[in-house]
Amino acid sequence: MANKGTLLITGGAGYIGSHTVKHLLSLGERIVVLDNLVFGHVEALPLDRVTFVQGDMSDAALMERLFAEHAPEAVLHFAAFAFVGESVTDPLKYYRNNLAAPLVLLEAMQRHGCQRFIFSSTCATYGNPVQVPMNEDHPQAPVNPYGASKWMLERVLRDCEVAWGLKSVFLRYFNASGCDPAGEIGEDHEPETHLIPRILMAAKGEIDQITVFGTDYPTPDGTCIRDYIHVCDLASAHALALEYLRAGGATTPVNLGTGRGFSVKEILQTAETVTGKVIPVSYGPRRAGDPPELICDPAKAKAVLGWEAQFKDPRSHIEAAWKWMTGPRGGRYSVISDQ
Repeated sequence: MANKGTLLITGGAGYIGSHTVKHLLSLGERIVVLDNLVFGHVEALPLDRVTFVQGDMSDAALMERLFAEHAPEAVLHFAAFAFVGESVTDPLKYYRNNLAAPLVLLEAMQRHGCQRFIFSSTCATYGNPVQVPMNEDHPQAPVNPYGASKWMLERVLRDCEVAWGLKSVFLRYFNASGCDPAGEIGEDHEPETHLIPRILMAAKGEIDQITVFGTDYPTPDGTCIRDYIHVCDLASAHALALEYLRAGGATTPVNLGTGRGFSVKEILQTAETVTGKVIPVSYGPRRAGDPPELICDPAKAKAVLGWEAQFKDPRSHIEAAWKWMTGPRGGRYSVISDQ
C-alpha cells in the first residue's frame, strides 16, 4: 500500500513481537519498537532497520515524545505480562502493566490522532470453554487476572471507539508456538513455561524432565488438548489486521488458531521423532484451571482478514523450535557459540 506511515510496536523485542517485526519489515513497513526489555531481547531486532526505544509505555513524557517525533499511524501492542500462575499470586502487577500502563499509551494516541490499534489479546479472555471449538461469540468469563486484564483492555478499547473513534482488532491467540523457520530469532523466556520449548529443554538435558499435569482428562489419551498456532502465522495475522484497519475496518475480535487440537502426549511423541531423543517425563496431578480441551474456530479470521494458518502440523512448530534451540545461540539470545 502506498503512503504507509510509521508503526509503533510495543513489546516488539519479545517473542511474538519480534517475529511480527521481521514479517512487517519484509512488507516494507517503517517501524519504531518500544520495549522495556524486562522480557524482551534487543538481540531479536535488526537495529539497522528499526528505530528501537528502550522504555515503558507508562512513561507519559516518553509517549508524548514518541508520538511527536514519529507520528505513528498505528500501534501494534504486544507489551504484557503473561504468566497465568503469577497473575493469580500477584494480580496488581498484572493490572498495573496489562491494563493501567496502556492507558498512558492510549492517551498519547488520542492527543495525536492515532486511531488504529492492533491488540495482542488471548483466548484466556474466554475462561473455561462452554463449547469447543470456540468462536468470537463465546462468553468471556476469564478465570485468572491475566485473562481478566486482557478482557478489561478490550473493553477500554471499545469505549475509546465510542469516545474518539479508535478502531481496534483484538487478536485472541490460542497456544503460540514455534520459531522463525530460518532460525534467526526464536523463543527465549525466563522462566520458560510453554510446553514445546520445555520439552526441547528436556531433550537437550537443560532440565531433568518434563512434567505432564493430568492423565485422566476426558480426551482420547487422557492428556489436555490444545490448538497450537505458529508464531509466524500470528505475525502474518497482524499484518492483515493492519491492512484491514487501513481499509476502514471496524473494531472487532478475531480468534487465531488452526482449528485442530493436539494432546500433550501427541506433542511429546512428535518431539521425540523430530529430535531423535527419548524425552524424560514424569506424570503429575491435574493443575487447577486447566480445561481438557481448547480449540479455536478460525472461520472469522479467514472471512474478515483473509487469514488462515499455514503451519497446521505441530511437527513444523517443533522442527523450527529445535533448529533455534540447537543453533548458534542455543535457544538463548545472550549466548552465541564460537563456531
